[in-house]
Amino acid sequence: MAAATALSVALTGRIRADALDGVLQVVSAYVEVDQSVYQLHARIEYPMTPEIEDALRDGVTLSFELEARVTRDRRFWFDPIVADVTLRRDLTYHSISDRYVVRDVLSGEQQSFSRLDDALAFLSTVDGWPVLVASELVQGEQYHISVRAGIRRGRLAASLRALLFWTSDWDRVSGWYIWALPS
Repeated sequence: MAAATALSVALTGRIRADALDGVLQVVSAYVEVDQSVYQLHARIEYPMTPEIEDALRDGVTLSFELEARVTRDRRFWFDPIVADVTLRRDLTYHSISDRYVVRDVLSGEQQSFSRLDDALAFLSTVDGWPVLVASELVQGEQYHISVRAGIRRGRLAASLRALLFWTSDWDRVSGWYIWALPS
């Protein structure tokens, strides 16, 4: 019994030790209009720590999110939200193939990488993601677009679920990156 308790404390301590420590920010972002569709291009910097790699190898799924929000400017009241969309992608490690797999949650498309650095580089680049259709905008109004990135723990391996149900060390969101939407 004491050995099991010591193991759970050691495992929990290893996984909880500043797991998402490091930089998490949207480095750059812009939109292009292509056939009346506003497409987002963004570069994100995600933290890379040994705890993240260890957690993935232990069966933890990490969810990477990019949220884009378009608001219409108002002078004396809250700015209404015109569009609020989220790109969700999961990162897992498959021990049999020794590969890191990124899966788009909405479409189910997957990409496989031999190195964690390559998977994170893929996750850090978003090109041509449709966030808004021009018909949703009122001509003559001013709009802003805000983008932020997040990372959180997704599914846990069954053996870790009982040990880590209470932790919040695996939930982090960047600040908003905001600019005026081109008309």
